[in-house]
Amino acid sequence: MSQTKSSASNVATKTALRESKVMERARAVTLIYCPIHLGGPHAGASMGPAAMKVASVVSKIQKLGFRIEREVDIPVPNALCWWEESTNQARCVPEIGEVSLAVAQAVEEALEAGTIPITLGGDHSLAIGSIAGASNYYRKKKEEFGVVWFDAHGDINTPESSHSGNVHGMPFAVSLGDGDERLTKLLGFSPKLKASRCALIGIRDLDADEIQLIAKSGIAPFTMRDVDDMGMAGIIREALVRIKSDDKNSSPLKGLHVSFDLDVIDPDVAPGVSTESRGGLTYRESHYALELLADTGLVTSIDIVELNPARDIRNQTAELAVDLVQSALGKNIL
Repeated sequence: MSQTKSSASNVATKTALRESKVMERARAVTLIYCPIHLGGPHAGASMGPAAMKVASVVSKIQKLGFRIEREVDIPVPNALCWWEESTNQARCVPEIGEVSLAVAQAVEEALEAGTIPITLGGDHSLAIGSIAGASNYYRKKKEEFGVVWFDAHGDINTPESSHSGNVHGMPFAVSLGDGDERLTKLLGFSPKLKASRCALIGIRDLDADEIQLIAKSGIAPFTMRDVDDMGMAGIIREALVRIKSDDKNSSPLKGLHVSFDLDVIDPDVAPGVSTESRGGLTYRESHYALELLADTGLVTSIDIVELNPARDIRNQTAELAVDLVQSALGKNIL
């Protein structure tokens, strides 16, 4: 009987702690729909935000007790990008720069309004804008923030290292200050991130040059082998230690930007992505990772990217994406 009471007490304590952390965060969100497909040759990514609307993203967020403060539709210009031609330059940079500026302004405005900006894509090039907006917000406040980036790929190529010129393989590098200056200097400053405040989780499909770039970058990388060895709780714990420690002279961490590429998940679970790679996160590992981050009370902005409904099966990846948004906002089983 005493063991039962003790167990119930522990559950109640954990629940109360989680709820108190959730209450410390904003109880309103800004949804930013960014149907960008210019970062790569996969036009179906432009349908990602619409598929998440069909999967009831608004009502599911509201069920968690959050208010939808605002919904923002980012216009994406037409561009002539000849994907079949090889190039050693980044493709569609002027158009991606235009979208990135709009996303950055929307994210910064959402943070200034005390809401959590959730940017729904669309390919991962949108993170150039979302991270720029978050960075500018914290820069003005002279505060520190970190990034947890989930991806099968490094997204740290530069125009010089890329074999394709596809910008959706470059947003992490751009945010760290490496790449085309029309993107790195967005909002007038670079870099947007401190490498020591960044973790990259779930990588398994890297170009040879990317391996070297990651090694030199100073970010904390965690491969799928690391996930197998350490388990997701160990990965998130170590990632947070690395992000928070930085150096003795840095201010404490005030926020986390979570950039979640759906191709980090195994394609058996999430088939509706543009660049699938086998051997990814399981359904539960994906949710658990975001639940653990939400428990910190530090998640202040979120990207969900690379949903490609043209490759999905009965909208199951879109529904998973919306469920992951809920986990990132603090939804728990109890």
